[in-house]
Amino acid sequence: MHMATTKFFSALVLHFCLLLALSSAWGGAHHLPGTCKIDSVYQLGDSISDTGNLNQEYPSSPCARLPYGEMFNHTATGRCSNGLLVIDYIARSLGLPLLDAYKNPNATFGRGRGVNFAVSGSTALPVDVLAKKKINSPFTNSSLDVQLDWMFSYFNSISFNNTDLAEKVKNALFIVGEIGGNDYDFALFQNKTLKEVKDMVPEVVQAITDAVTRVIGYGARHIIVPGNFPLGCMPYYLTKFQTSNMDAYDEFHCLKEFNDFSNYHNDHLKQAIKDLKEMNENINIVYGDYYGPYEWLLTHAASNCLDTKSLLKACCGVGGNYDYSPTRSCGNPGVPVCANPDQFMSWDGVHPTQKVYKHIAFSLIEDIFPRLCSS
Repeated sequence: MHMATTKFFSALVLHFCLLLALSSAWGGAHHLPGTCKIDSVYQLGDSISDTGNLNQEYPSSPCARLPYGEMFNHTATGRCSNGLLVIDYIARSLGLPLLDAYKNPNATFGRGRGVNFAVSGSTALPVDVLAKKKINSPFTNSSLDVQLDWMFSYFNSISFNNTDLAEKVKNALFIVGEIGGNDYDFALFQNKTLKEVKDMVPEVVQAITDAVTRVIGYGARHIIVPGNFPLGCMPYYLTKFQTSNMDAYDEFHCLKEFNDFSNYHNDHLKQAIKDLKEMNENINIVYGDYYGPYEWLLTHAASNCLDTKSLLKACCGVGGNYDYSPTRSCGNPGVPVCANPDQFMSWDGVHPTQKVYKHIAFSLIEDIFPRLCSS
């Protein structure tokens, strides 16, 4: 290719990326057909979905202050990213307001259009069960079973104008997760072996399965159960488990054994969902793939305006090969933030950027919602 042609092509790509960045300040639009019957959304989960619950439990949480939320009207809402989350894009695509956090004292809950029960740092297993395994849950006691109790209390506390609860929620979407990632993180970062953590998978998946069964008991008919990300590509894993053994890394320089573990969890979850569907033939229960879209972005980084040299680095962070340090994390004084978060996949070394959440959300919407909206 001639130099002039190369320069023209590079300029064209740069122009496209600038237009894309401008159009995504609030994430762009991805609307579902007006015929979609889903009229409310209820979210359970952890920091991948929390829109402010941990803020109420722990006001000094890093996610409660800038630079978190810098693309969300420059407001830190408790979302552990620079902007919108998957749940935000899903709500907007359905024409619904963004979900209020359940513990927000000023919440209106969109006048019955949905509630977010997710809490950053929460686990699928109850904290007392983890404690018996000598695993500490350091951020919150609001595990999945607690969130389900909140949901039950919420449904019991509001008036449905004499309408049966099952009738009210039959057109609602329930999202159970992503949840379980913290169970594994806390165990591995508290020096449990990978084999010990792998042995936890059936128990974690059973807790998620039990939660799905419980929301079906509330009358839920439309349920998404998301899987886990490729953990071996996350800066906090790459930093903690860094090794000089090059055979430990894949073609993206992600840690293979932890990605294999993520797939192990996801495979167990998919089988559990399959079993649930066989027992509940009239209920839409679908697996939400977070792993595949994340991996796709790694594979197609350049064409999606990502910085190919920073795919495994934190945008907001400092230290080591991955710009991540657990002792100097995003939001602390002196920790820098990259100039263009839309060129990064990881926001703070632990959580993805808005751009990644947007891609995952739209992948889910295109793959799953035609089935949910038509039934």
